[in-house]
Amino acid sequence: MFASKDRIEATDVLVIGGGTAGFGAAVAAGRQGLNVILLEATSKIGGVMAFCPGMPWGGAYPVDRIIGGLIEELTTRLEAMDPPAAEKRTCTLETFGPEIVYDHDIATLTMFEMLEEAGVRTRLNATALTPKMNETRIDAIECYDRNGPFTIRPRIVIDCSGDGDISAKAGVPYALGDASGNMMAVTISFHMVGVDWDAAFAHSDPYFSDFAGKGVAEGRLHKDLAKLYLMKGFHKETVFCNSVHVRGVDGTDPVAVGAATQEGRRRCHQLFQFLRQDVPGFANAHMSLLSPTVGVRETRKLEGVYRVTGADLARATKFPDGIVSCDNPIDDVMRSEAGMTHDAAISQGDYYTIPFRALIPAKISNLMFAGRILSADPVAFASVRGMPQCMAMGQATGLAAALSLRSGQPVQSLDVDQLVHALADQGVNRLAAFAPA
Repeated sequence: MFASKDRIEATDVLVIGGGTAGFGAAVAAGRQGLNVILLEATSKIGGVMAFCPGMPWGGAYPVDRIIGGLIEELTTRLEAMDPPAAEKRTCTLETFGPEIVYDHDIATLTMFEMLEEAGVRTRLNATALTPKMNETRIDAIECYDRNGPFTIRPRIVIDCSGDGDISAKAGVPYALGDASGNMMAVTISFHMVGVDWDAAFAHSDPYFSDFAGKGVAEGRLHKDLAKLYLMKGFHKETVFCNSVHVRGVDGTDPVAVGAATQEGRRRCHQLFQFLRQDVPGFANAHMSLLSPTVGVRETRKLEGVYRVTGADLARATKFPDGIVSCDNPIDDVMRSEAGMTHDAAISQGDYYTIPFRALIPAKISNLMFAGRILSADPVAFASVRGMPQCMAMGQATGLAAALSLRSGQPVQSLDVDQLVHALADQGVNRLAAFAPA
């Protein structure tokens, strides 16, 4: 497919995907004075925030200190509003630590405003289809929107798509799922509105196991709902229900994703009815904000210059080119026939960093990737994938794009010390050169 000659755009940086990673990349690059296009296939930025409205920003506080950078700036903006639109809370689920809860709609509005302030040209409902290669460079990306095909000619491409489709088509090797190709379950969420918090959260079990077990035994809940993930929403008397997971879905297959979405909706409706009938505090509540589609955790893991491993996490490795800190648990979700895990990734009171080398391919000189397609083994991936870390990965690539264009160097040859220092200057905390003992 070839774009018409009058629909060709040039840009310094093309960011593909408007999730938290793409937001971070676009804002960071735009603030460096670069011409930036952000291409998002749906009608809304935010990624998981858009697909599962109200999903907390978990993992933002490794060892109870915020990671800094754009996630801190965004949170501070929301907290400063009247009334506040975000706050820090301790997660009720084991091993997860503090998280940020927020008003979904105001957070999304604020993210759009930050993109506008940075001069980013945000293109919604537009899909990147095919890279046009010139040896080891991407010369152009063929795209499509409702008016037909068009071409973008970028100097730098940052793939934050969540599936790594353009990177894979450009020739970057990748793995799907674990060693057997099994991917984590996809999730569809909803809110219950009008919940008596005192009654609903009066018991000590954060997973409502006794209630859920009864529902499963009676055939009123799917067997995978033996634990319920119910958390207080940002607004009073709301509960975020992050319980419905659908196994065995290939997130790169749109037909499979569509079928999983409908199955997930059915399970959500069953859970809604069960909560009203059986769980204290929910009798007068109603369902709201049902996800428009499933949230996909895992598809392609691209092959970078370095692959982060579970052993790196266990050693609490603080890489010289680390661009964000993390202490998230190994949060693996119903991969194949397995269950849920929330095992600690590192010793309590410590953290690791994610290296910039996991965000760049070995050969393509003007391509980077960020977010949940970074180079990581399945164990490490289950920890590194938090939205705050994805936003910071994006911020690092956006800044790296500016350094690459100014120096005329391929992304593989960047001065990573300069990158890490620049991120620290932008308020990113606990990077190797600046980490406290």
